[in-house]
Amino acid sequence: MEKEILLQLHDVSVRFGGVRALDGIDISLDQGEIVALMGPNGAGKSTIIKAIFGLVPIRSGEVLWHGKKILPVPHEVVQRGISFVPQGRRVFSCLTIEENLEIGGFIVGDKKELNRRIAQVMETFPVLKQRRASKAGMLSGGQQQMLALARGLMTEPKVLLLDEPSLGLAPKIVKEVFAKIKEINDKHKTAILVVEHNIKSLLDIADRGYVLDNGRVATGDASQRILESGILEKIFLG
Repeated sequence: MEKEILLQLHDVSVRFGGVRALDGIDISLDQGEIVALMGPNGAGKSTIIKAIFGLVPIRSGEVLWHGKKILPVPHEVVQRGISFVPQGRRVFSCLTIEENLEIGGFIVGDKKELNRRIAQVMETFPVLKQRRASKAGMLSGGQQQMLALARGLMTEPKVLLLDEPSLGLAPKIVKEVFAKIKEINDKHKTAILVVEHNIKSLLDIADRGYVLDNGRVATGDASQRILESGILEKIFLG
């Protein structure tokens, strides 16, 4: 069965003052796949995710959701089924794990349904279930990242946007985070678009990837072919 294209950026450009952050970007995300966004600092990776979520204004081009053009506005994007986990593990440190998850499920009007989703998410993250009454600020960096991921799942998204999920984490924890991302993809069939500097770990779990350079797509291909092509060394090392 052919997979449906959930999300597309067609000829998208973004400017910050006189700087062109994105220049004619074309990318797509199919149902149930993991797609990597890679490139050096300033290449435009995070800007792509923020443009999809409506956090930066698009100068020109189109964002398509199920083939139809949308104007990205954060609360509307969430309602459509897109969730964003920003870099830096932005949890509410003075609230408990459970309260953080409740905030993640803010669009769920029914208390019974909210509790069902919290229970479901905690099955995916047993460490959070064990410490559900703990303040988020008492968690380790890795556990806070797990909480950020868990909170992103509370809307039961079709698409999860992840910006640098391994940032600042120890190698052992990075491995656990990527294993959890793959588990979310397998278990919930969630399509995931990931910005990440830890390229080896990311390409181990990604189906496809795009390599960016100076706000443009240098190449897009299957993960293994990107690794074998030498494009990463060329872009990163010049």
